Amino acid sequence: MQQIKTFFLNCGYFCQKRAVVRLAVVFCLCGAFAAHFFLPFAQPETVSAAKTQGPGTAQTGVGGGGYPEKTALEGQQETDLSLEAGVLEPESFSKPQMLLYNSYAIQKNDMIGDLAINFGLNEDTLISINNIKNTRLIQIGQVLRIPNQDGIFYTVKNNDTLETIAQKYKSDATAIQLANELFSDTAHSGTVLFIPGGRLDWTERQEINGDLFIWPVAGYITSPYGYRRWPFGGNARQFHSGLDIGSPTGTPVRAAMSGRVSSVGWDDVLGNFAVISHHSGYRTMYGHMSTVRVKSGAYVGTGERIGDVGSTGLSTGPHLHFTVYKNGITVNPRTLMK
Repeated sequence: MQQIKTFFLNCGYFCQKRAVVRLAVVFCLCGAFAAHFFLPFAQPETVSAAKTQGPGTAQTGVGGGGYPEKTALEGQQETDLSLEAGVLEPESFSKPQMLLYNSYAIQKNDMIGDLAINFGLNEDTLISINNIKNTRLIQIGQVLRIPNQDGIFYTVKNNDTLETIAQKYKSDATAIQLANELFSDTAHSGTVLFIPGGRLDWTERQEINGDLFIWPVAGYITSPYGYRRWPFGGNARQFHSGLDIGSPTGTPVRAAMSGRVSSVGWDDVLGNFAVISHHSGYRTMYGHMSTVRVKSGAYVGTGERIGDVGSTGLSTGPHLHFTVYKNGITVNPRTLMK
């Protein structure tokens, strides 16, 4: 009987040991499972400054931004490099790309120059893409096209090729072809192309921004450009071909832009006058002067004194009559003056 009792006690002890072993195995397996699946998602170890920096150095981040395998430009010794030498920009940063657009509605107080800065473009791009003729006349709510790159529109002329157009605007024929999704390098007359990196002519930009001419005299506008009532009595309407700028007699009259004096003389209406021929088809005329201080054929710089304010000819008082011609036709001077 004692032997039977001892047998059962030994069996119980053995089973208890096996249960403990099994439980230990289960815990090990769970631990291995958790380590395999959850440790990759854990936060990386925070490396102390002592491991990465010498003693006394500031704990600031550093990283890439260099090209270890190209420490010097081709053909240049490492010792020759200076701050001015630099490293070549990766081609992928400036490779040609297709022309794409976003849109933007003009808000109160928006100006083309500020918008260009905000969108990372130059003024020429926004002006050309949106066919803006006067940046001072943009309207709240007007929707602008915002391209993904700088450039201007150009209308192809006879005998133009992509190569000659690219040379003219310091662009690239391949970039022009890609931006406009052309399937050949042929440029057809009359086609409007986008020229990546192209810029407007200086005169055209100044015209559009209203910065082409300086004020020819210090004063105030007494009669604007356009239709007005005849100032010498009656109710007749007359088209006024320039600006009348009131100013005291003897006030210096200055050339609104550099050019060649093409005519000086007397006119029963304009009194003493002078005409200056400028580039790009522009001429300016200055009338009613008391004295003309230049001669025909003389070259004058912007702001150079050409005469004095007066009231000669048909006039009601001292002022300067200022007219601007573009290719022989009068235009409103105010839209071109700084």
